[in-house]
Amino acid sequence: MSSIALILETCLKRTNTLIRFLMVGVVNTITGLSIMLLILNVAGQSYWVSTFLGNSCGAFISYFLNRRFTFQSKVNIKKGVFRFITVTLFCYLFSFTISNFVGGAIEGTYFFNCLLFKENLAVFIGTGVYTLTNYFGQKSYVFK
Repeated sequence: MSSIALILETCLKRTNTLIRFLMVGVVNTITGLSIMLLILNVAGQSYWVSTFLGNSCGAFISYFLNRRFTFQSKVNIKKGVFRFITVTLFCYLFSFTISNFVGGAIEGTYFFNCLLFKENLAVFIGTGVYTLTNYFGQKSYVFK
């Protein structure tokens, strides 16, 4: 193993799981978006095909990186994948419900002198709720 890889591994082992979870989120988001854009613009496929395949690849990467890197879990892959899908769907539906409710209750608000409309506010709230619930769901249920 190279000295740079050894240093990175040593430093990252000392970070908490939330930081590693967020790092994995950045990697799977970049990967998923890249795949979506390639399939959409280079392969000429539809929006639905592109987003489905891109999100699926991002989720695949997320599962395996979180299993090994974030939580260092030995959970059975079949059991873990089922739980991962269950938690992901629950977190999506929960965050959508919460963000839709809060975003709908607030017509518009100013943030750094910019008017945020309810849909934009809902996106920000939903992203935060999804990330936190997904982290705790994966930590306490999927990879435990």
